[in-house]
Amino acid sequence: MTRRATWMFRPLVNTLERTVTTGHLRLVDSDGCAYDFGDRSGPQVIARITDKRTERQLTLNAPFAIGEAYMDGRLVLEHGTIYDFLELLLTNAQHRQPRWLHFLDRFMYATQRLQHFNPIGRSKRNVAHHYDLDSSLYALFLDPDRQYSCAYFEHDGMSLEDAQEAKKRHLAAKLYLADGMHILDIGSGWGGLALYLAKTAHVEVTGITLSEEQLRIARERARAEGLAKAVNFELCDYRNLEGKFDRIVSVGMFEHVGSAHYRMFFRQMNRLLTDNGVAVLHSIGRFDGPAATNPFIAKYIFPGGYIPALSEVLPAVEREGLLATDVEILRLHYAMTLRHWRQRFRGAWHTAAEKFGERFCRMWEMYLAGSETGFRYQNLMVFQLQVTKDQCALPLTRDYFFDAERELRMRERHASPQRKRRSSR
Repeated sequence: MTRRATWMFRPLVNTLERTVTTGHLRLVDSDGCAYDFGDRSGPQVIARITDKRTERQLTLNAPFAIGEAYMDGRLVLEHGTIYDFLELLLTNAQHRQPRWLHFLDRFMYATQRLQHFNPIGRSKRNVAHHYDLDSSLYALFLDPDRQYSCAYFEHDGMSLEDAQEAKKRHLAAKLYLADGMHILDIGSGWGGLALYLAKTAHVEVTGITLSEEQLRIARERARAEGLAKAVNFELCDYRNLEGKFDRIVSVGMFEHVGSAHYRMFFRQMNRLLTDNGVAVLHSIGRFDGPAATNPFIAKYIFPGGYIPALSEVLPAVEREGLLATDVEILRLHYAMTLRHWRQRFRGAWHTAAEKFGERFCRMWEMYLAGSETGFRYQNLMVFQLQVTKDQCALPLTRDYFFDAERELRMRERHASPQRKRRSSR
């Protein structure tokens, strides 16, 4: 097979030759010349580049250029999917990342800090960019409760719906609830967790969000389920909230805070918690320390977003006078969640394309595929961090988690909109 490359494209070819040693990748350049990489084991993936500009961009900044070129139709998968392409690259790159990519990542991390500086006005605009999209989009791939965060797979073969219910149960158990408590849900989304807590425990819930679309749907759901008096949803930034809460929970929101605001976040959490209060934070995190946000995700999907390392989070907890009482790492659970979402979205492609267009669909597929491979083959995970102000606020051992989950399972079977429930202790 002919192998010739321009001086600009040659570095990319050299990098792929060193990196892709297993599998079978064929890359076709804009002149129609094909380059084969790997040992030809497994299914072949064929990707074609349509123009010289894309060749230059892939050479200079592959992490960004792959996503944008695929979205624009300038990187075409002729055999296999974008997921197959990313999986082949990342499985090979796990232990053989080129040095120049490492330096590029450190450079992007150093220069991105201003991008995830999120004062109140910018935070709302960033949230609207993603969460105020047409709600019919999310109905294409989420579970009926619209849980848009990592599910909790207790065993193999679990459905997405059951795993999302298990996530809510797991978080509720960690909150160590009792009758009459007032719960704050920071980043309440479409209301699923707040409504679950109100149905399965004798508590009152305040949910806050910056998304007007999510707020509208959450309030509609509360009214429809007869829970409007038990659950109150508000359009509010956490920094503007007043009051005291026995428990605070936040799921999938911390990724939008930005590292410059971590101390403010935990300072406000300290102010809002009662003296014997408990908070549980559920967030995407990194195994390998601070790093840059993927530039494609930062531009097109989650502007202002940043995935923290625990080494960035725990110092802020300590400095704001809170006590970390439990940390759980969920490995691969989000990869499994994203696989469900990606497969459902691809199954609904025709419907999505009619409403949003092919370019949007490719962008969204790239987001889901890139995220899934990030959790499977890179250094992403999910952590659940429990904090208190008083180390005596919780039992001495974790056994209460499991006892509470057993009781919550029973209550789920008997929960009703009329809130016929008992204490969850």
